[in-house]
Amino acid sequence: MLPPSPGSSRSRAGGATRTSRAPCWGAQTRHADRPRADGYHLPVGRRKRRAPRCGRHRGVEIAVTGGTGSAGAHVVRELAAAGHAVRVLSRRPPREPVPGTRHFAVDQATGSGLREALDDAEVVVDAMNSSKPGVLLPATRTLLDAVHTAGVGHYVGISIVGIERVPLGYYRAKLQQEEAIKAGPVAWSLLRATQFHSLIAALLAAADRFRVTPLPSARVQPVDPREVARELAARAVGEPTRQTAQLGGPEIVTLGALARAWRRKTGRRGARVPLPLPPLGPVRALRAGGLTDPSIPRGRVTFAEWLSR
Repeated sequence: MLPPSPGSSRSRAGGATRTSRAPCWGAQTRHADRPRADGYHLPVGRRKRRAPRCGRHRGVEIAVTGGTGSAGAHVVRELAAAGHAVRVLSRRPPREPVPGTRHFAVDQATGSGLREALDDAEVVVDAMNSSKPGVLLPATRTLLDAVHTAGVGHYVGISIVGIERVPLGYYRAKLQQEEAIKAGPVAWSLLRATQFHSLIAALLAAADRFRVTPLPSARVQPVDPREVARELAARAVGEPTRQTAQLGGPEIVTLGALARAWRRKTGRRGARVPLPLPPLGPVRALRAGGLTDPSIPRGRVTFAEWLSR
């Protein structure tokens, strides 16, 4: 999902140019411990200066947290295929390890294993996700502190398009996560994406067990997770931008239309009962397309095309 290490290529998703050359950020020096207003502490003492890794033909040492998840696994494959040295950070090893990668057992919520996993890494792609809002922010702060202490020069994170428009606890936690990244001690790049095709398919499969279609009028803009992974991988081998890019799917459609496409492809028969929900704030926002944005760069693979793979 990423071009080979030498040279560059042009992305069809949004037309952004991606370079796969190893970044050169210069040596980093540790400073004396001092508290910060945002709650972070710079580490005690000074650590050895790291010589920058420059040059077109050298891979980058990249750690991918959540490297076995729906986004992280694709990022790992992209980066490994491009010749970079990839570390897969997760609590359990991948079922199908990507050749040339290394697995590190890490619990991001507690910080267990992070020190060893991040030693001499140059970039971290944080693809870890938690459905528990109370876990997401502390885990992100734990990782940011570990990344800073290890001297990693670039943090790449993923978030969600439109989370400020849908009043749900999980989306509020994602907004807080973004704020922590921006206020943190590490140079960063962020990518917001719309809902993955795989997430939509899993939601429809779960609802179909009860022969219902959840929120059929909700408008979504699903995107191929592999296209998202390409964009994340491209940012991992570039300079930190301190900006938030966005990527959406190629079409904005209702969940009802996606459910019909999913049933045709999977051969599910019989009528399904629409499952309307009370018109509360989150429901109104979803019906209005709060998690969509027609103005942002778009991927190319539709939900129907993804189902046909």
